[in-house]
Amino acid sequence: MALQLIDAITDGTRRVLTRTGVVLLALLFAQQLLLVTSLNTLIAAEVPPEAADVIGLSLPVSGTVAGAILLGAFLFTAVYFVILARAFARPMTRLSSFPTELYTRRIGRATLTMLVGGIVVFLAIMIGFVLFFIPGLFLAVCFLFVIFTVGVEDRGVLSALKRSWSLSKGNRLRLAVIVVFSGISGSLIGAVPALFQVAGASTIGDLVSVLLNSILFTFIYGVTASAYLQLAEDDGDRGDPNVVAATSSGTAPEV
Repeated sequence: MALQLIDAITDGTRRVLTRTGVVLLALLFAQQLLLVTSLNTLIAAEVPPEAADVIGLSLPVSGTVAGAILLGAFLFTAVYFVILARAFARPMTRLSSFPTELYTRRIGRATLTMLVGGIVVFLAIMIGFVLFFIPGLFLAVCFLFVIFTVGVEDRGVLSALKRSWSLSKGNRLRLAVIVVFSGISGSLIGAVPALFQVAGASTIGDLVSVLLNSILFTFIYGVTASAYLQLAEDDGDRGDPNVVAATSSGTAPEV
């Protein structure tokens, strides 16, 4: 099935502008805020006091505690992607609710798989970008749906990678638009803290950057969810049939 990119953007935007989208945006904002503040605190603990004033938003804790919070924020990222995939991949009629099964059904197994799969994908893409830009972009496109093949279809790491690769086949140029847009937009937002730092407002710069990133990537994930649903609709290999049935109906299978 050929991906209808305009339809994915339209439908993805509608998904973001629901109660589910608002909840996912708030969770992403909290996760990003924890990452930034804990990382800043960790850096501030290692630099001279006079340099710590330009670090930006930080926490009133020691470097050791900040390191533990940073680790927790990374682990929460894996949980968040499981929740996001399950929440955004539901029918539009179900997005006005945020039921507990989104974050309780097989959450331990799914989180571990998401964590390992995320590390594998990140390393593969980074190696691709280091060797040459195009391989990194190609791999980013091929593995774009991994969070959905793990979160929605309950697949293992290798199966999720293969499934994402298969779904992207024949539509990689269209999917590259999503990847390139997110990369360019993210890079522009990444310059925001530096601009505020020049103005002597590092803390405000971090807050603005986190908010803009959260809005941007909630939108990106909504569009990606819509693209995933388009390409998975006519595919015969849908993983666990109980899980797929639950996604389609908006209810969870018994664990």
